[in-house]
Amino acid sequence: MFPLNFAETGEEQVIKKVGGSEEVKRHLENLGFTVGGTVTIVNSLCGNIIVKVKESRIAISEEMARKVMV
Repeated sequence: MFPLNFAETGEEQVIKKVGGSEEVKRHLENLGFTVGGTVTIVNSLCGNIIVKVKESRIAISEEMARKVMV
């Protein structure tokens, strides 16, 4: 298990844990980052990461990506 920002671009990963405060967890869950769901890194630009979650593309900061364990 490792943070999402260490995952390889283009590889589908299964979300195992979402960390952070309750507010952060709720925000990530609303974006589609739920335990058991899949996520794929599409691109990484200047520390920000574009991910594909539930057929949507979302840009998150590196800090937020560190809270998602895959």
